[in-house]
Amino acid sequence: MKNIYFLDTSYILALEIKNEDAHQQVLQNWTNLAKSKPFLVTTTYIFDEIVTFFNSRNLHYKAVEVGNRLLESPDIELIEVDRTLFNEGWQFFQKYKDKSYSLTDCLSFIVMQEREIVTALTLDHHFLQAGFQILPS
Repeated sequence: MKNIYFLDTSYILALEIKNEDAHQQVLQNWTNLAKSKPFLVTTTYIFDEIVTFFNSRNLHYKAVEVGNRLLESPDIELIEVDRTLFNEGWQFFQKYKDKSYSLTDCLSFIVMQEREIVTALTLDHHFLQAGFQILPS
């Protein structure tokens, strides 16, 4: 059985931006992880964050390149945030007023819980707060 991980925005950005502080750490992690041919799960909200980030920095070509790579990869499942998932994420968001979770974080947590995914590829400590493991650790 393949290892399944949740793919977060911060991981992709650190992987793609060479002058990002965490680039080398994430690149080394991905190089090691890729050998096991992991299966990745992410959401349309994560996809939106990634392409919006690049496009808002006048890197439209990079937004398109990374977006297409995510869409075309047979090893990535892109979960559509439908009304049901949105409502579950919104309920989660409202319940944790003591945390600074984004709605996108909450949607990610719901997907991870529903899919029984225990590890996220992320630099976001909110995943640890929510009880998940993260890589790189």
